[in-house]
Amino acid sequence: MATTEAHHELHDSLLSRWAALLVSARDGAQDPDPYPYGENLLARWSEPQREYHTTEHLLHVLNRVDELAPHSPGADVDAVLLAAWFHDAVYRPDRSENEERSARLAELALPEAGVSEARTAETARLVRLTVTHDPEPGDAGGELLCDADLAVLAGSPEEYARYAAAVRQEYAFVPDDAFRAGRADVLRQLLGLPQLFRTPYAQEHWERVARRNVGTELELLTAATDE
Repeated sequence: MATTEAHHELHDSLLSRWAALLVSARDGAQDPDPYPYGENLLARWSEPQREYHTTEHLLHVLNRVDELAPHSPGADVDAVLLAAWFHDAVYRPDRSENEERSARLAELALPEAGVSEARTAETARLVRLTVTHDPEPGDAGGELLCDADLAVLAGSPEEYARYAAAVRQEYAFVPDDAFRAGRADVLRQLLGLPQLFRTPYAQEHWERVARRNVGTELELLTAATDE
């Protein structure tokens, strides 16, 4: 019962945040009704194949955008928040085109919902950036979204362990050896980046912890492979 109640509370909270965002993003216009669009997005984020890319992840990214936004001058924060809503709206763990399909969904839905062509284009551009999490220097919106999306790497050891376990559950159809090899490649790529985070705030507060977490996971995967 408690779990069901918590789910409903999260759903209602996110739906209210979506409605307020959409009204702001379309410069205060009241039509069309924002709630059906929010319900559609939340239904997508609640699909059964998701273990990590869930409404909890969406909430986490939205909260990190809010945390970073005051330190990200020049970003269109409404577009970044819209991109957070859409960045994993289409998600199948066995597909490679999720970000592109999510961006196309934004390009289809947002003009119908009353968002301008320019802000729709910016939202879709930001969604596509989450393929690589590698925005160009000076791309304030891209840096803000990518840092918020990667903030999970800087959680406590317990939070990071839950994140890693959820990722493994999403890829339960992949055999252990293949998963360990693929996941290790991803982690090495992350550790090979000059910086995991681009905004000064995230670099100061999250970089060291994130590298420690990623390095620890890589060590564990390597040890399991060597057994």
